[in-house]
Amino acid sequence: MKKKIHPKYVKCVVTCACGNKIETKSTVEKISVDLCSKCHPFFTGKQKIVDSAGRVEKFLRRYAKKKTVKPKTKKKKSK
Repeated sequence: MKKKIHPKYVKCVVTCACGNKIETKSTVEKISVDLCSKCHPFFTGKQKIVDSAGRVEKFLRRYAKKKTVKPKTKKKKSK
């Protein structure tokens, strides 16, 4: 292998949005993530909506139940 072309492999701290910190090794010293194994719904078994750029709200707006407008009925004329 060639010398002096490989990145340094150092200790890395991975920080989750929930506050969980994991130590590992990487070429980067600090990594921040949105989900980890302690807060991800697949591993915890709890349902949690993970919203990416307002997609959930967009879905709810698109498929929300709209108010049904009753059609006007014409009154029959009595003869």
